[in-house]
Order: sequence, then structure tokens, then C-alpha cells
Amino acid sequence: MATSTSAYPFPSKPKAVAPSSPVAENRRARYDYYIEEKFEAGIVLEGWEVKAIRAGQVQLTDGYVMIKGGELYLIGCRINPLRTTSTHVSPLADRTKKLLMKKDEIRRLIGKIEQKGFTLVPLNLHFTGSNVKADIALAKGKAEHDKRDTEKKRDWEREKGQLMRHASNAKS
Repeated sequence: MATSTSAYPFPSKPKAVAPSSPVAENRRARYDYYIEEKFEAGIVLEGWEVKAIRAGQVQLTDGYVMIKGGELYLIGCRINPLRTTSTHVSPLADRTKKLLMKKDEIRRLIGKIEQKGFTLVPLNLHFTGSNVKADIALAKGKAEHDKRDTEKKRDWEREKGQLMRHASNAKS
């Protein structure tokens, strides 16, 4: 009979893994689109791509999500191959990558995209445990005057922060 060193006879529950910080981020998406909803999707990758993502050799700026045959695909995400890990394969940096989500979520997204003006854009890539995940967003395009408003707000926030710092430094 084996004895347990723990006072509690049952094994502890596995701890929830918090998503890590983004490896690659698409900052342009928040500037060009209003973000309505966010979703997390897995990505089908090759081994050399995972190593390149860990090394930070990925760009999402020109990426977009396309629905083809009831499945989601990430297009325009550039993963630059590392010279040391991709010597035995001929890597394609702009390969189309399949996104993994539940069927009912995909159906819901298809219904929303068929409405006027909605699109799917990738927001970031991050690791959850050892898996690479993509945050994708259901988004609506901004008009040019909305982009100017966003710039004005950002500039005002930056200026306000500088004024507050100068005011607090003057008191000290």
C-alpha cells in the first residue's frame, strides 16, 4: 500500500494558465477598425514556424482572416524563417495558416460577416502554454475622419500626461 505525503487524498486541480504577453501585435487594426468582439483561435503551424515565432520573427500588420469552405484562414501573416532551424525544408514565409475554432463560433462569425461592413482582423499572436494562439476580432472599418479623431484623442492623452508630469515635478 502506497502512502501519500499529502494530507489531502485527492490530487490538486491543475492551475489555469494565464495567456502570456503578445509575441506579435497588429496595432494598425485598432487604428483602422472599430473592434466589436474578440475571439481566440488556435493556429496550424509547422515546427520551423513555432521556433521563428518564439524568436519574434513574425509580422501581423498586413494580415487578415478569410472564411473559405466554413473554415478560417489567416492570410498575410509573415513568419520569417530562421537560418538555423529551416535548413532541411523550403519554408514559405507568407504561407496561408488555418485557424482552429469551434464550429458554432465559426457559424456565428459567418453570420456576422455577412452583415454590412464587418470583417475579421488578427489582433495579436501569443503563447498559451506551448500552443500559439491568435486573437482575432470582428471589426467594422473606420472612416477617414474617425481616424483623425483617434489621432487627436491620442495626442491629447499624450499631452495631458506630459502636463501632469510637469505639474507634479514643479510641486516637488
